[in-house]
Amino acid sequence: MFFDSSKSGRMRVSTHRRWLLVVLLAAAVGCGEGGRPAREAGGGGSRPRVVATTTVVADLVRQVGGDRVSVECLMAPGIDPHSYRPTPRDADRLAAADLVVASGLHLEGKLATLLERLGGSRPVAVVGDSLPTGELLAVGGGMFDPHVWFDAKLWSRCPPIVAEALAAVDPPGAADYRARAEAYVARLVAVDERTRQRIAEIPEPQRVLVTAHDAFRYFGRAYGIEVVGVQGTSTESEAGLADINRLVDLVVTRGVPSVFVETSVSDRNVAALREGAAARGHDLRLGGTLYSDSLGAEGSGADTLEAAMEANVRTIVAGLKGEP
Repeated sequence: MFFDSSKSGRMRVSTHRRWLLVVLLAAAVGCGEGGRPAREAGGGGSRPRVVATTTVVADLVRQVGGDRVSVECLMAPGIDPHSYRPTPRDADRLAAADLVVASGLHLEGKLATLLERLGGSRPVAVVGDSLPTGELLAVGGGMFDPHVWFDAKLWSRCPPIVAEALAAVDPPGAADYRARAEAYVARLVAVDERTRQRIAEIPEPQRVLVTAHDAFRYFGRAYGIEVVGVQGTSTESEAGLADINRLVDLVVTRGVPSVFVETSVSDRNVAALREGAAARGHDLRLGGTLYSDSLGAEGSGADTLEAAMEANVRTIVAGLKGEP
């Protein structure tokens, strides 16, 4: 699905910065012969140059594109996409791409105007916006929770979307992209099944996942676990004293054994929650760190979505079962 400009009004971007980036992008797009980027040489010829916005989307493109494509990610591992601010260099990178792939559903809020303007000169595929709205979780105001990758079966709808976008810019690779997408779908379905089996190990009363922000609602719906975030679905929202006190009541009353921090979100609210529980005589342990809006760095053991999901499930199961 290509970028829908009608949604851009819901994404707030600094006016000064927005127009600076638009001007830079327009200049960058205007450079080069015919306004087209030079492809990277490799393999049996030039490879399509794909720029992805987040680490999760970059992994999706790599799984489908394989060695036929060159993939560059705007956001480094550990970066929070909700609060990411685009730079002039981002405008250059986007303008040099054969294809831009974004997560969508307002995850990359501050990139909205830049992506919208880019859509007139470069193909822009927005995978989350291509999913059926009936399967998305509403967050109010006509918007939806963007963290769809935590339902592995729902995310398995996305590889074919990327395959078709890649095929459009590289027709000779179409069959390869579709075959790789099909194989990746099968692996995601297997992740989904393994996750269901592992979560079933947690005693049902203890299936309460408390995290730094509300990024795991799709995970909870798919795998039968109650999910509570200290902050809302966006880290741009603020958690107040009333929110902390409400969650203290919940973890104390329910006897929740552990709370979890996230690699891309500050742990200050989780620390406040643990302190509040301790003041009520409840030892709320730190269950571990979860990958939420970003995958891990290369070599971390969580640098693909499959690996990050497996790592998260191990951490969640151990934490909620009260294991060391």
